[in-house]
Amino acid sequence: MPELKENKKALNRNNLGLGKKPPIKIVQFGEGNFLRAFIGYAFQELNKEVGFNAGIAVVQPIDRGLVKMLNDQDGLYTLFMKGIKKGKEIQDIELITNIVKAVNPYLDFNEYLDLAKEESLEFIISNTTEAGIAYLSTDTLNMQPPSSFPAKLTVLLHERFKYFNGDANKGLTIIPCELINYNSDTLKDIILKYISDWNLCDDFKNWLLQSCTFHNTLVDRIVPGYPKDEIESYNAQLNYSDNLIVSAEAFLLWVIEGGEALKAKLPFDKTKLDVKIVDDMQPYRTRKVRILNGAHTAMVPFSLLHGNKTVKQSVDNTFIGAFIKKAVFDEIIDTLEMDREELNSFADEIFDRFRNPFIIHNLSSIALNSVSKFTVRVLPSLLKYVKIHKKLPTNLTFAFACLIRFYKGTFKGGNLPVQDSNDIVETFTEIWKSTDYSQIAKNTLSIEAYWGEDLNKVENLTEAITLALNEIEANGIEKGFENYSKIY
Repeated sequence: MPELKENKKALNRNNLGLGKKPPIKIVQFGEGNFLRAFIGYAFQELNKEVGFNAGIAVVQPIDRGLVKMLNDQDGLYTLFMKGIKKGKEIQDIELITNIVKAVNPYLDFNEYLDLAKEESLEFIISNTTEAGIAYLSTDTLNMQPPSSFPAKLTVLLHERFKYFNGDANKGLTIIPCELINYNSDTLKDIILKYISDWNLCDDFKNWLLQSCTFHNTLVDRIVPGYPKDEIESYNAQLNYSDNLIVSAEAFLLWVIEGGEALKAKLPFDKTKLDVKIVDDMQPYRTRKVRILNGAHTAMVPFSLLHGNKTVKQSVDNTFIGAFIKKAVFDEIIDTLEMDREELNSFADEIFDRFRNPFIIHNLSSIALNSVSKFTVRVLPSLLKYVKIHKKLPTNLTFAFACLIRFYKGTFKGGNLPVQDSNDIVETFTEIWKSTDYSQIAKNTLSIEAYWGEDLNKVENLTEAITLALNEIEANGIEKGFENYSKIY
């Protein structure tokens, strides 16, 4: 931990002259960079702009974490937000003040249970990573605490039910932010399984189902976290010493499934934040997966073969940037069933994010598991485009060929950062023993375990991939695509 600078005061409420702490309305499972840069900031804006007056009690979900550091700073930390908005660089610095308590249930389980007894508590929010919403059959009601997050939450909810004698008005609004689809539905199902496993009473189960509400979510913000390589320049902007500085991009999107009752509870519509409370979040998830994630996945092999290393280099490059823009605006967006103007606006924001000079996003880090990512993020757009237009999308199809070529593992004498399961890497090693590009295309497209179907049945796709592979090998990416695009 960095030592305090002699000329800087310690970061705590007394030194900064902060007044009375707000009441605990939120119990937040997770104290990492993302939640502090996303949830901490969102509720701070709600407090500032509409007088929401919500304090957060943070729970450390595993036995190692940042609770002690948070408590040492009275829950305070500084958020640096940097990015590009409408072509202009912006930077904001915000002292986040709404964490009023940080609890480690592994050190003080009774303090954890006491959170259930807070009169003002209304919300449970979490981000315990994608692996966090998991069922462990070894968890029991008597463990202090159970291992999994859903089991810990079940214990907390049960304690609240008992303490308030099943009062329907003491139910909670549960909003998980883990990056899995139907995160809330999954969490609720696991809690119900624990209720059954632990033989908890039907009254508690009914209270959970009738008095508590569960809301699926989509969260979107890039949070690099603690800026260790630039910490001196960050510290130089502060008149106090902060060991929990967190950096994030300026963009923030939070989509929550819910109706009018949730909108009344969470009046984000009265703030400047892009928090959408909607009946169905799936169109927004599809939009993000197809445009943001789809652009990343289509870009990576294509741009690496062209010689780039980062997302920013890629979109700033005249040729690569134009290729990705056409893939997004002319091919991907064309397959989505949402308002075209809204989709274009979202895509414009995505390209601003890609150009963010404050975030170094290496293509090699996005390359992990590119086959499965392509299947989820890009292939649906390619197939939908074919269905609509009765022809192949030029750029997405060439990007597919680049993906196949990427899995050869080498290009122009250099190694490529292929990172995937052993069976996929070995399969492509076998496929690339051939020098017949038609056979390579057929063999790859026929693997239903990868693509969900035999893609050789898509009209002209095998021929287009074969041509693209030939062009890439003979002429490289730029000239190869120029020749390919004259035919497809």
